Amino acid sequence: MTDSTGRRVTANLALSLDGRYNGPGGADDFGAFAPYVTTEVARNHLTRIREGATTALLGRVNAEGFLGYWPSVAADENADPRDRGYAKWLVDTEKVVFSTTLAEAPWEHSRVVDAPAAEVVAGLRTTGEGDILVNSSASVIKALLAADLLDRLYLMIFPEIVGGGQRLFDDGLPGTSWKLTHQETGDLGEIALVYDRVR
Repeated sequence: MTDSTGRRVTANLALSLDGRYNGPGGADDFGAFAPYVTTEVARNHLTRIREGATTALLGRVNAEGFLGYWPSVAADENADPRDRGYAKWLVDTEKVVFSTTLAEAPWEHSRVVDAPAAEVVAGLRTTGEGDILVNSSASVIKALLAADLLDRLYLMIFPEIVGGGQRLFDDGLPGTSWKLTHQETGDLGEIALVYDRVR
């Protein structure tokens, strides 16, 4: 649902076969995902999600976690070029951090908002250019799915059933149709998928 500025709202998330974005150990349980995040397919996907994106939307937890990791990758000349390219993009791009508790923005080029995601996205769509990427922040993605404001989903599916943890697609979402516009399968069985909303 792009408006006159043509800005798309996109979202990126990795999921297990049973639809979880973390394991039964809670929000920091990514053990089952670890073998797949540095594969060729995953790194290509990391490049794909940022192409054309000029704004990153992050929840507080991801913003703080990313701050502890990606700036060092941006400065590491020995890092994989795709990782470093993503890291530099994330450090340099406009970031909007959703939080009810942060008093100040945790990154350069970032601002904190305490407002519903749908309202913030509606405002961002009225100005500027480039895609608005919800960067692995499930709470924000869920809110935008519920409001039918996502135009593109970038999903990595890892061949693991984790048996617990949080699901992306909760019951009660509005019915929507999506078109598969890209897919790539890796040697470990991981699959990168790009779905565009059919409106």
